[in-house]
Amino acid sequence: MVEITNLYKKFGKNDVLNGIDLSIKEGGIFAVLGPNGSGKTTIIKTILGMVIPDRGSIKVFNTDVKNNSDYRHQIDYLPQIANFPSNLKVSELIKMIKDLRGKTDADQNLIEKFKLGPFLNKKLGTLSGGTKQKVNIVLTFMFNSPIIILDEPTTGLDPISLIRLKELIEVEKSKGKTILITSHIMSFVEEVADKIVFILEGKIYFKGSIAELKTKTKQQDFEHAIANILTENHA
Repeated sequence: MVEITNLYKKFGKNDVLNGIDLSIKEGGIFAVLGPNGSGKTTIIKTILGMVIPDRGSIKVFNTDVKNNSDYRHQIDYLPQIANFPSNLKVSELIKMIKDLRGKTDADQNLIEKFKLGPFLNKKLGTLSGGTKQKVNIVLTFMFNSPIIILDEPTTGLDPISLIRLKELIEVEKSKGKTILITSHIMSFVEEVADKIVFILEGKIYFKGSIAELKTKTKQQDFEHAIANILTENHA
């Protein structure tokens, strides 16, 4: 599904990715974890073609992403920060994205699920961060792509919307989709992820299930297991 080989990326003097090898198979939920600046978002952006690596290769659906953008039509992406045009109404933005990406009527169900009806005629610049994130979720999930990438999807969500998001992720997983998530909310990751990838200073320090991580670190608690990796590698 996604094959990353020997990936390097430098921003100025900072080595952000240091020879990343990562294979993500079809189906299931993969969480990419790591402290701020560890390279999580850079990996996602290289998969999406938004960042060009200095070295290495990325294949999506067995196709090298270099000089090829067609594969992107098969990925739904929720960015960490939704920079919407502030003068557009919510309904206008949804229509614009549908015009760009193709027909769908799944937006109606999502609007109802996240109680966005009262906001459809409001301008995006007037919305709270949490409401913008709900719009972000609708735009991501209203299409039916085999890969979904969610960069910090829980940001600003109230408890009920967070439950709705988890339900949505489980439904998409049940369809056999591959879902890639970055998050710093460990309880959320523990609930939804099948496998985790832990990145530190541009290198992968662990890949496997949460149970395997707990066994490896001899910790019963997920957050303590993650802290154990950080402590060991900064000792």
